[in-house]
Amino acid sequence: MLKQYAELKRDLTAFNQVSSPSFDGVSSHSSRNGAESRLINHVDLAYQLKEVEYALNAIDDPQYQFILHDYIIEKRFTRNEACNQLSVSVSKFNYIKNQALESFYFAYCG
Repeated sequence: MLKQYAELKRDLTAFNQVSSPSFDGVSSHSSRNGAESRLINHVDLAYQLKEVEYALNAIDDPQYQFILHDYIIEKRFTRNEACNQLSVSVSKFNYIKNQALESFYFAYCG
């Protein structure tokens, strides 16, 4: 989910730049029109983003936040650069990353 977060955010931004959907006044149980499908997709994307944001905001540890946001989501750093930013060895970084992912999992699914 974290790896998809940045992509979901871009998709939602792109959707918001499209003009407002219009609906026909007739209810159809057999199929949705394109505007309805896009609106449902928009709501689903927005909900997924909010859930991820709530989970990320629930994490207080700055090292966890750095790893989750800057390293995993935004991909701003290589693993070695992230190790240097945190002043830790690769094995310590992997340990902290696993703890951060576990913390996110419990915040997201809990």
